[in-house]
Amino acid sequence: MGNQNQKLKIAVLFGGVSGEHEISRLSARSILAALDPERYEVYQIAITHEGQWFFGEDALDALNAGNISSCTPATLLPDPTRSGIYLLTKEQSDELIRHLSSVDVVFPVLHGTFGEDGTIQGLLEMANVAYVGSGVVASAVGMDKGIFKDVMKAHNIPVVDWKVFTRREIEHHLNKVIEESETIAPYPLFVKPANLGSSVGVSKCHNREELKLGLGEAIRYDRRILVERGVNAREIEVSVLGNEEVDASIPGEIIPADEFYSYDAKYHDDRSQLLIPAPLDPELTEYARSLAIRTFKAIDGAGMARVDMLLDKESGELFVNEINTIPGFTRISMYPKLWNAVGISYPQLVDRLIELALDRKAEKARNLYRYYRDRKGK
Repeated sequence: MGNQNQKLKIAVLFGGVSGEHEISRLSARSILAALDPERYEVYQIAITHEGQWFFGEDALDALNAGNISSCTPATLLPDPTRSGIYLLTKEQSDELIRHLSSVDVVFPVLHGTFGEDGTIQGLLEMANVAYVGSGVVASAVGMDKGIFKDVMKAHNIPVVDWKVFTRREIEHHLNKVIEESETIAPYPLFVKPANLGSSVGVSKCHNREELKLGLGEAIRYDRRILVERGVNAREIEVSVLGNEEVDASIPGEIIPADEFYSYDAKYHDDRSQLLIPAPLDPELTEYARSLAIRTFKAIDGAGMARVDMLLDKESGELFVNEINTIPGFTRISMYPKLWNAVGISYPQLVDRLIELALDRKAEKARNLYRYYRDRKGK
């Protein structure tokens, strides 16, 4: 991790233009508390619902309070020769840009759109800065549930039957969409925005009327909508950690307070239970861990991910449901709790993710970005 006498400069990004904005703030609070001030110089970057970036020593508290007047507008430039955090200040009628600090690692604690979908990763790649988590491709594929299932199918990883529809199809050809959805499987069917997490906009539909309502709810959040077969399942989750060499945690099981692990069941209803480890036989435990690693590698994941699975109560089949490349990261979230159960504490996990970010940037630095006619780089 470089010179041990010199602190690493870590920029933590949180909030964002996403339906998961509030969850991002909860995750960020835990991460900020875990970053050792003896090892790290931490810069808080708050991103509002409107997409404005602000720097402040207490930017998270300011964002939570809904008053960011104490913070300064900030940005990261895509120009690698002008790296780090810049502040935007006004002097009379002019807006000036001033360099605040270089950055060693960016920790994007941005769940959902514009944070987990490859967009912020693209900016950070152009800026040539190390960052925690997966790259552009893995983030984008992991976020889009429809394309993710296509990739899983190509790798012979079991997934539940599904179809994808666009907002325009739903708005202009609703009856046809419903008829096609009903060919997937008998009710219940699940409806999900393709590019969102934390169960935002997800509905479990038991009949045609509920399907209509579910589709209407989902298109509020995305232009691509997934409809999939409902499975009477146990919900199993496995945490993954690594870059080229990948490790999987023990599986955990969720006993949701609602019919499924909805947004309210995750964040507002303490009746949901997390069973760690999941009560599975040893063979199924190892199979779940191997599926998680295969899933992570299939999308070229990096750093971290949580792989969510469905264990069919009737057939005993295990299906990969989705992958979260920036999983919930509060101290009570499943991702860190699963690692804690095998002896990796929350602060150790944060340290390891920063190390993995630096390792990945070092690997990227080996790439050539000019064409040379001979093998000596000339």
